[in-house]
Amino acid sequence: MPRRNRPHRPAEPSPPGGGAWARAESAADGEWLVRNVSGAATTKTYRCPGCDHEIRPGTPHVVAWPAGDYGSIEDRRHWHQGCWASRGRRGPTSRRW
Repeated sequence: MPRRNRPHRPAEPSPPGGGAWARAESAADGEWLVRNVSGAATTKTYRCPGCDHEIRPGTPHVVAWPAGDYGSIEDRRHWHQGCWASRGRRGPTSRRW
């Protein structure tokens, strides 16, 4: 029987805000947990709060939520990567109704 040479690591706990790993970001608008989403992992259409345009399925983007709220569903927002990066230079747009 073959021998398993890899060390057996205990399961690590999930980070706050969801099952996937997120990074912490600090900016003038507060502390955020941020996760990059690959295009292959997207199946729904979202609306970016930075530009008010749709993020179509298959488009890589960023999901961000306030770090203090631990990622409640209501606080998560899906952003285009460029809109997230430039949010300090321009605020969120008014949502079209």
